[in-house]
Amino acid sequence: MKKFLLFFIVTITILASSTAQAAEKMTIFLDWFANPDHAPLFVAEEQGFFEEAGLEVKLVGPADPADPPKLVAAGKADIAITYEPDFIEQVDQGLPLVRIATLIDKPLACVAVLKDSSINKPGDLKGQSIGYSTGSITDIILKTMLEKNGVHLNDVNMINIHYDLTQALLSKKIKAVTGMMRTFEVIQMELAGHPARIFLPEQNGVPTYSELILVVNKNNIHDPRLPRFIAALQKGVDYLQKNPEESWKLFVKSHPELNDTLNQRAWFATLPYFARKPAEYNAVEWMAFATFMQKNGVIKQVHPISDYII
Repeated sequence: MKKFLLFFIVTITILASSTAQAAEKMTIFLDWFANPDHAPLFVAEEQGFFEEAGLEVKLVGPADPADPPKLVAAGKADIAITYEPDFIEQVDQGLPLVRIATLIDKPLACVAVLKDSSINKPGDLKGQSIGYSTGSITDIILKTMLEKNGVHLNDVNMINIHYDLTQALLSKKIKAVTGMMRTFEVIQMELAGHPARIFLPEQNGVPTYSELILVVNKNNIHDPRLPRFIAALQKGVDYLQKNPEESWKLFVKSHPELNDTLNQRAWFATLPYFARKPAEYNAVEWMAFATFMQKNGVIKQVHPISDYII
């Protein structure tokens, strides 16, 4: 009997060890610190969908939002979350990247002004100061929105305010900011007692695009872990949409520092923006946005869709 028990314990230990070893590690660099934009990934992690797929996924927040695609291109990370406009520009620059899935398939960035200001439409921005935090793509989006409303970019005063969009607008030293996230900073302003009026790029001449996508190194497109990762991500999306409240509670249980009204409201505000089918894409929309970037001088050429997506 003792021999049997010893054999049973040893067998269970070996099986447990084999199971643990079977989980293949993957490193995913987020575009920013953990936040509601990444909900499907955290749901997949909390619900064990990655584990079921034989994956041990490590989600890492970058020191600089520009770093993740570069790390993937250099072979120092498996997957990076980045922005479609930035990615198209990086492909044009020769970085060996390709999109494998979409996290958020609609724009989140917008132009914002204080609701109690006299600016009621983009055309009212003529002669005003506008704050921005990033470069070329923000410029052409704003330029397009203004021109759609009869204003030229040189009719406004552009001021680089880095990443402090909310405070810059509340200081009233500028009249508007571009690049503000409609599902986060706009809520932040409302909670601070200073509601914003927003103007959406996709309603003012800018082709629609995906805010957040997942990219890998082109040399790794046959990595057998990728289909399993995407299948687990799909389960995360499905579970999140069916159980948003429960998913929020699980998220803040593992990220108690984010358990506040702002992040809770952002969590539910972002739900409609997640790609329902992360593996799918709209080739017409992708090519339209790439053409938009090329016409505005951000990229030299529009690549075939196969250079962007698998």
